[in-house]
Amino acid sequence: MCSIRGTLADRIHPPRPQVPTPPAATQPRNPLPRRRSEPLPSAAGPNPCRPPPTTTAIVRCHHLRCLGYYAWLRFGRNNLAGDRGGRRVVDFVVQSVCFVAPAQMNIAGAEYSNKASSGVRHCHRSNKVDPISAYLPTSLRPVVGPISHNKATIEDAADDGDGDRLSKLPNDLLLNILERVDTLDALRACFLSKQMLKLPTLLSQLFLSAGSIPGHHDSARVFRPSEVLRTNRAVAHVTDNILSTRSPEITISKLKIKFVLTQHESLTIGKSVARAIATQKFGAAEFEVTTDKAYKICSPADFLHFGKQFNDFVGACPDAFAGLTRLWLRNMRFGEFDIPNILSTCKLLESLRLSHCDSGIHSVLQVEHAQLAELEIDQGKFERVELICLPKLQRVRYNNWCSYEDPLYFGFAPQLSKLILTKTAVRSQKTLELSQLLANVSSISDLHLDFRSEKIWVLPECPKLLTPVLSKLQHVNLDHLPEGCDLAWTMFILEAAPSLKELCITLWDHWCIMTTDNEFRKKYGFCEKIDMKWKPYAPDFKHKNLAKLTIYGFQPDDNLLRYIRSVMEHAVNMAEISLHDRKVCVSCSDLDSEIKDKFCPSRYPRTAEKRKQTTEELGSLAMIHFRS
Repeated sequence: MCSIRGTLADRIHPPRPQVPTPPAATQPRNPLPRRRSEPLPSAAGPNPCRPPPTTTAIVRCHHLRCLGYYAWLRFGRNNLAGDRGGRRVVDFVVQSVCFVAPAQMNIAGAEYSNKASSGVRHCHRSNKVDPISAYLPTSLRPVVGPISHNKATIEDAADDGDGDRLSKLPNDLLLNILERVDTLDALRACFLSKQMLKLPTLLSQLFLSAGSIPGHHDSARVFRPSEVLRTNRAVAHVTDNILSTRSPEITISKLKIKFVLTQHESLTIGKSVARAIATQKFGAAEFEVTTDKAYKICSPADFLHFGKQFNDFVGACPDAFAGLTRLWLRNMRFGEFDIPNILSTCKLLESLRLSHCDSGIHSVLQVEHAQLAELEIDQGKFERVELICLPKLQRVRYNNWCSYEDPLYFGFAPQLSKLILTKTAVRSQKTLELSQLLANVSSISDLHLDFRSEKIWVLPECPKLLTPVLSKLQHVNLDHLPEGCDLAWTMFILEAAPSLKELCITLWDHWCIMTTDNEFRKKYGFCEKIDMKWKPYAPDFKHKNLAKLTIYGFQPDDNLLRYIRSVMEHAVNMAEISLHDRKVCVSCSDLDSEIKDKFCPSRYPRTAEKRKQTTEELGSLAMIHFRS
């Protein structure tokens, strides 16, 4: 059994909110009829004469009432209508409705673990096929739980009194909420109310994911591959039906589909999207394509097979790819000209991400595209990526290249402003010289370098060589620098970047991402901690634009105190120095005790006395801020 984490990289596990209890004065009427022998409900608590309702996979009408009431009362329509407001109550409203005791409910089998239940019943008792059935397959529809002793159903409760308050919210507010979650989750929510059944055809943003398995918000749950493939079939089914039944007058502002590359489902999705692009008003369209095998268990033959399978998919649905704006591929190996051919088919593509994809070991990838603005490459086997002609390229991220030479070549990329490089380097690998790497690029304003707590793979250079390529640099982030090492070498950036405004440094021995086996480290040339040798080319230089220095992992040792004083001396207009404690990683607590013994306890100053002592040693009280 393998976890869904191996096949779908970005699972999201928001906390499941608790449904609050309304004030006594506004307590909604109990949806179940009251017997004469029972006393009136008391504000002090639940009715003592009535047995407590079962909670196993039951969604009662008063849940809807409470959710609708509190969403309106706590946030107000004006606060919910905006982009930020809708996001605030997505978990509060939709998840509370959709995921009531998911661990107790088997959606696929419509079976419940409550042995006391006398049967199960769908949300609507009518024998007619409700409109939502066209979208969500039977296996993924929510089923309302055990029938209570007086046989009252949700529909009976909804008809009693003023009905549920959630359904009475305005359609624009409901759509604003539903568009901020996975569309399959939104469809499950719409099952709970007749008034909401018409909403799926009005959604302007659709997000369909093969990872939207019932209960996927529970981070502790591990899914079987069969569950993912079943949900993948549902994604294809919903995509086909919801796009074919929409009104062409309603613009699809954003369509994002995450799916597993299988022949039948991929063709269904591709042809449905191609038809929708041709007949409806369309904004952005995005495909995220993964494989039914995780990267770690893929053989070279698997990578080649997945690459060929994707090429066949593109050839069968060229119109769908011609309308894509974003594309993310995983675990594929292509031929020499396959990726350029894919780019030529995706004429509107603005963002391309390749994770564990390449054109063969030590291959060279040449990229040319008129619209591409963002390129991300994760751990491919390319010897070199040549960005030949990308007039609209703005952002490049390259994570863990395998080349022993410069991993990137920049040709014509006049708008490139952000560069993110991440590398776990060993002793034998080349140290990058930014003056050569960025020789054809002078527009970089944001530079992010992640060293993964290992070797420093950037060479401090003379400002005469670097200033022409870093003259517009304003933000620098140096991430995962080894703890305890001298930071004086980072001053070469200040010397060479006169426009720099903000410098952020993270010191962290992050054991989760480090190789800890000593024999393995010795065999493959991992470096031990050493200080980078550097001498300033102009010891008395003054920097007039640097205004903020941020340090994560601050410890009041001589190295850091000396470094901060040096920065303050050279940055004459420094306005703020923010000092944070070490970053916290939850996974680090699961490491072996032998590794935990290597952890050094933090000496971050937390008391007022220690903070005063630190600021006095630095010689500045006004600009230093302790943030942890």
